[in-house]
Amino acid sequence: MKAALTVLAIVVLSIFAGCNGIAADKQLLTVDFREGQTLQYKFISDRVTKVDWGQTKSTSESNSSNISEYHESMEMLIDYTPVEVNPYGPTTIKATCKSVKVARSKDLGGQAAGKDAVEHLAGKTFTFTVGPSGKIEDYSKLEQLIKEIGKKAFRQDNKQRIKEPDMIGDFIVTQWFLWDSVSSIEGPAEGISAGYSWSSKLSIPTSMVLREARDVTYRLDEIRQSDKGRLAVIRSSYGHAESIPRGLPVPYSGTFQLSGPLGFIRTFSRDLNVLDLQGQGEEIFNIDAGRTEQYNQQYRLQLEASLPLPGAKPRITINQTNYEYKCSS
Repeated sequence: MKAALTVLAIVVLSIFAGCNGIAADKQLLTVDFREGQTLQYKFISDRVTKVDWGQTKSTSESNSSNISEYHESMEMLIDYTPVEVNPYGPTTIKATCKSVKVARSKDLGGQAAGKDAVEHLAGKTFTFTVGPSGKIEDYSKLEQLIKEIGKKAFRQDNKQRIKEPDMIGDFIVTQWFLWDSVSSIEGPAEGISAGYSWSSKLSIPTSMVLREARDVTYRLDEIRQSDKGRLAVIRSSYGHAESIPRGLPVPYSGTFQLSGPLGFIRTFSRDLNVLDLQGQGEEIFNIDAGRTEQYNQQYRLQLEASLPLPGAKPRITINQTNYEYKCSS
């Protein structure tokens, strides 16, 4: 498929550029699938949330007793199998969640000793279509699955609607933005060279229900030669975005109360003020194979909550790390 796409791109460019084709120092980054070839990836999300109440819990100066820290992580294994390959248009992919495991601090919520809602994804499948640039064109089955597992996040309580902590947002980040670095390149058929930068936007998963996003700046740092082929090293940096990506799915709706020590934050709270967001990442994309080999992303988000209590403005710091590794093909 990659050969066909490359030839097609060169022919088109030759027509409009006087047969000069793509400059020698530029590379075409396209996502490639071969019919019947399954790609398996491992995704890891690790998050530490710290709440600093400062002097709001005591008249004395801030000390360790006024600082709480919570840890949660998710490890997920997913197979991607092309079921209908189209070298000139959208390819249909079947994704199978082989396993999902969540670990969480016991004091973060009632589900800590039980099953996180996202763990119900184990054994589930969904299909989506993706173009050669890596842009996903049909999310409908994925969105349907996200809403389905969103229902699993609620405690069975007839008196009030209570949502347990979950890592559905982490699942959304890994799947909704597959190949984001490649699919967000403007004018991909023109190719890019080392030093080229472009922008995108990614969502932010949290332990709360927070509708925030990060602006992303990608940069093609270098092209490495390896036994696997040419490897594009794509570095990224992050900052706070003023808006969220369009069409981002919401796993749950309506009003509800959050369980656990973060329950003081109201549903879809507007009382959270983003103070700062900074981070960086690196991705290794195999140009010749047309697939991501691995990536890592780290960032720190700082928030301040305004509560309906005199002087109650706890600071919340979230340290997040995301990994993806290609396991087999």
